[in-house]
Amino acid sequence: MSTTFFFLIHFTILAYALVGGVFLAFSDFVMRSLALTGGVEAMQSINREVFRWIFMALFLGLAPVSLFIAGYGGWVLGGQPGTLMLLAGVIYFVGCFGVTIFFNVPMNEALAEMDAQIDATRAYWEGTYLPRWTFWNSVRTAACAVSAALLLFALLCANQLQLA
Repeated sequence: MSTTFFFLIHFTILAYALVGGVFLAFSDFVMRSLALTGGVEAMQSINREVFRWIFMALFLGLAPVSLFIAGYGGWVLGGQPGTLMLLAGVIYFVGCFGVTIFFNVPMNEALAEMDAQIDATRAYWEGTYLPRWTFWNSVRTAACAVSAALLLFALLCANQLQLA
C-alpha cells in the first residue's frame, strides 16, 4: 500500500466519522428538539445552510473517494484488507450518499416548498417528514460508522499481514 493511499485511508476514516457524527446528532437529539418546537422553519433553514459549509464538501467528496477506495481494495489490494475496503466504500456510497439522494433530499425539497404556517405542512412534518427523514438519517449514520470501522479494520489487517 503506497504512502499516499495510506494517508487517504486515514483521512477517509476521519471524514466518515465526522459526517456520521453530524448525522448522529440529528438522529439523536436535533430532530427530537425540532419536533418538540414545531421546527419546520428551522429545518427549512438548516436544509438551505448545509450547502454552504465544510460538511457538504466532506459529504460530496467522500462519494468519489469511496468508489476509488472500493475499486482499489477490490481490484488492486485484494485479500481480507481489500475486501474490507471494498465493503467500506460501497457501504458509504450506497448507505450514505445513495440514501441521501433518493430519500432525504426529496423530503427536504418537498418541505422547502411548503408554507410552515399551514396545517397541511404541520401534518406532513409530523406524520411523514419527521419519522421517515429520521429513519433514513439513522441509516446514513450507521453507514458512516460501519464504513469507518471497516476501513480501520482493513488497515489493521494490512498491518498484521505485513508483520507476519
